[in-house]
Amino acid sequence: MNHTKPNIILSVDVECWGQSVLDRSLPILPHAADNVRRLMQLFELHNAKATLFVLGKFAEVHPDVVAQAADAGHEIASHGYGHVEVFRMSPSEFRDDIRKASDIIAGIVGRRPKGYRAPVFSIRRDSIWALDVLADEGFEFDSSIFPFAGPRYGIADWPAGPCTVKTKSGHSIVEYPPTTLQLFGRRLPVGGGGYARLLPKRVLRMCFDRATRDRSTPPVFYCHPYEIDKTEIDTHYPGTPLKRRLHQGIGRKSFWSKLDALLTRFSGTTFGSAIAKATALPRITPGEPENCETPKPRPACATDIAYAADV
Repeated sequence: MNHTKPNIILSVDVECWGQSVLDRSLPILPHAADNVRRLMQLFELHNAKATLFVLGKFAEVHPDVVAQAADAGHEIASHGYGHVEVFRMSPSEFRDDIRKASDIIAGIVGRRPKGYRAPVFSIRRDSIWALDVLADEGFEFDSSIFPFAGPRYGIADWPAGPCTVKTKSGHSIVEYPPTTLQLFGRRLPVGGGGYARLLPKRVLRMCFDRATRDRSTPPVFYCHPYEIDKTEIDTHYPGTPLKRRLHQGIGRKSFWSKLDALLTRFSGTTFGSAIAKATALPRITPGEPENCETPKPRPACATDIAYAADV
């Protein structure tokens, strides 16, 4: 029974691979919606609930899929509108982007989203101001900061677990990061996406076993609908360069079975449910030395290369 299984937060970044990774001007294709429906069927099989961070462009084209997910009891959150990294936008552009996405989502499900995840986890140290904007716009939680030293994103000394962030404007927002583990003296990401595609099924399960034992709050797993589509690149994007094809296609053949195994072992829940049950989350103010000390530079190593997969 599900109530005997440890909880993990199950989250999906709902987007179309070609539009979000290859070229933002590309259309959202029908197969992207089909992949979301397949994921929801797997979630229903396991009686799992998920937080779906829906891209505004996807919701415009496939509102029926978003409505179906909401009707099934999944939490509908925002992934912004156009899949532009936060650090490439000004605060006003970012505000416009999230407002546009929220308007679209509210028009479909009847309420504005309370959660947000940035494209490519792009709230970094140089775009931490985004938390102020999100809190000002009424968002209650965010899952955009990856607490490790990544090559393109991440804040190495950010808390590994959820915390309440006090913003400059006096508002607050819960930041709930994707899962990392302390391994070999370093924080490494294991929470999903390209990292889950690279890790063997047994190792991925062991990582989440450890994370649920070590933490008082559920760890976060995330994925994209396209990761269960092993034929997508060949079928819909045949001209994709070999490097990108390998980078983004590796592990797709086994991803479905990995996700099925995780949901057999763990109970999938939403951010909203997990936060509602959490007590006494740490409170931080970004910029305070004890919370956001600038990490010392270090040379790249093989582990960085292995974990540099696009997410």
